[in-house]
Amino acid sequence: MSPFRGWLALGVPPALAALAVSAVQAQQMADSSFHPVVAHPAYRSAGPLVLIDQAHRNFHTAADRYRPFADLLRFDGYRVEGLDATLTQESLRGAGVLVIANALGAEGPAAYDTPAFTADEVQAVREWVEAGGSLLLIADHAPFGAGAETLARAFGVGMSQGFTQDTAAANNAGNPTFLRFTRDNGLLSNHPITTGRDQAERVSVVQTFTGQSLTVTPGATALLAL
Repeated sequence: MSPFRGWLALGVPPALAALAVSAVQAQQMADSSFHPVVAHPAYRSAGPLVLIDQAHRNFHTAADRYRPFADLLRFDGYRVEGLDATLTQESLRGAGVLVIANALGAEGPAAYDTPAFTADEVQAVREWVEAGGSLLLIADHAPFGAGAETLARAFGVGMSQGFTQDTAAANNAGNPTFLRFTRDNGLLSNHPITTGRDQAERVSVVQTFTGQSLTVTPGATALLAL
């Protein structure tokens, strides 16, 4: 069994991110009207601890733009906390899942070529995953790929660090940066993540806005194919 069974890298998350961080950061906010409903929670109480990184200039955090995501996890029975500390074996101790969403290594133009994580942090996360932890690493279009690239590479994932467009996968509006992934067009893979535990959790369509493309090692599964 692969020691990296517990990692997932996303380069093209749902349409949440903007064309330029500094230009539209103030325009993005969590949907305060979102109230998650989970008919059959995975855990009734005291589920696994999910840590959401907020120590690396993250564009999405549990208390802000990723609050709907954090609330959904809580309704599914998970315990959710923001992580303000450096990534170490100690700071990750007791956690079942680590979520890192759009980390940056610097502000302004320097963000396009500055990693967000130190070599020690990369090693700590890798060892934690090898010991059974699960990593959800999310890195949208530039400059976020530069922030996450060193951590992703530790798990065999390459990040293009640019912007993705694909006329073949574009939605009906014809915008090549708005991509639509379905089972009908063959771009949405069958995987426990997309099929869910039952029909109610089954994902049929994923719509994305720009993002970046990824490369993966043999044996890995690309959920959204380009």
